[in-house]
Amino acid sequence: MRMDTKEIVFSKNVIEFVTVGLEYCLLLERASSLDSNEFVDKCVKILPLMYLKALLLPSVEDESDEFPEEFVSEEAYATLSNQLAELLGDKDDYLETFHPDMALSDTAVIAHISEDLADIYQDVKNFISVYRLAFEPSMLDALRICIANFENFWGQKLTNALGALHYVRYAVDNSDPDEDFSPHDTF
Repeated sequence: MRMDTKEIVFSKNVIEFVTVGLEYCLLLERASSLDSNEFVDKCVKILPLMYLKALLLPSVEDESDEFPEEFVSEEAYATLSNQLAELLGDKDDYLETFHPDMALSDTAVIAHISEDLADIYQDVKNFISVYRLAFEPSMLDALRICIANFENFWGQKLTNALGALHYVRYAVDNSDPDEDFSPHDTF
């Protein structure tokens, strides 16, 4: 049985993804008002939920080759990425292990949490912005594109950023020999 456009775009799983995606976007937009520890803590909580909600999105037949309007400009993307990089400071860089060039490289591939989070933001914010217009055919196209981008692009960025953020949140600073381990640091 084939679902119609309205049933898909207003389905429970899509609405839940929109809700979590909106919370994610708001977190990044308000990141400069948080300290880095608080920001990292909130990210390691919302990213797994975003991943789960994206996995539960319904499949959408590729009936259209329409591309809805994009709302996040390159300038807005760069501004957000720079703000996040500044907030994360020296914790922003991590070694990328899933980069296609990694197998051919003699050197490590460096990635940035800030860029990964901004990449996710750009797709999710564009998707949510189309949803706010409440024009069902465009909503369906935006959902189709968001799912494809999750599968091919930002899903991996999310898991990479989450792994790096997990390390930032729970890693013990071995440079301070007087630092005690907290209960979270034990195995």
